[in-house]
Amino acid sequence: MTASSNSAPSPASPAAAQAGADRARALRDTLGQFATGITVVTTLDAAGQPVGMTVNSFNSVSLDPALILWSIDRGSLSYSAFTECERFVVHVLKGDQQHVSNLFAGRGADKFGQVKWHRGPEGIPQLDDCAALFHCRRAQNIAGGDHTILLGEVLEFSAAGGEPLIFHRGRYRALAGE
Repeated sequence: MTASSNSAPSPASPAAAQAGADRARALRDTLGQFATGITVVTTLDAAGQPVGMTVNSFNSVSLDPALILWSIDRGSLSYSAFTECERFVVHVLKGDQQHVSNLFAGRGADKFGQVKWHRGPEGIPQLDDCAALFHCRRAQNIAGGDHTILLGEVLEFSAAGGEPLIFHRGRYRALAGE
């Protein structure tokens, strides 16, 4: 079954709005079939204050040069901080860091007051005890619908290892045994 139909209601009708909402939900549910790792991306805002958010759109792009990408909603409260920053850090979360993911996914909380962190290179906030870290220079912002894709040049990286935090079908998951 697909989410498309041959007889669509007119775009101005309430039925069209509901059909659009139903299609968006169906698309979101379908995209949720793809399991992703969870990251927190951090930077400093224009006033030098730590900013961070949970991101599952992280992906590798190239090994030479070393490039990664992630995307941010244009309506995000931290949109300008990330799209204007020079540097950012991507933290790959471990399986026991669901609380960190939830904290940085929320709004308004003193996020950095509730986790262990320190200032890394260039003073960028670096969370402690993550599976991997990528210190990046923002290379390019690319318009992508209601999001902006941030392309980052990887300057430094490290891996501590551990089981990853995974998100699939709207829930956190664990890896199956080997």
